Amino acid sequence: MEAEALKARLKSDLSAESVDVSLDGDRAAINVVAAVFEGLSRVKRQQMVYRYLNNEITSGAIHAVTISAKAPSER
Repeated sequence: MEAEALKARLKSDLSAESVDVSLDGDRAAINVVAAVFEGLSRVKRQQMVYRYLNNEITSGAIHAVTISAKAPSER
């Protein structure tokens, strides 16, 4: 998956205020700020983002992921 495609999906599906996606080989770094994360635990937030990477992780295309998922009030 291309970084821009993932960024567009996250921004659209999560109604995110901001999304930054960096792909470097088999590593991904994702920063998302979205109101949908308000009141959710860190684990629940990460699970919401991971579902967009499931195919890439399963296939081995992505091996390591760093996720920062925050609500707008936490900026």
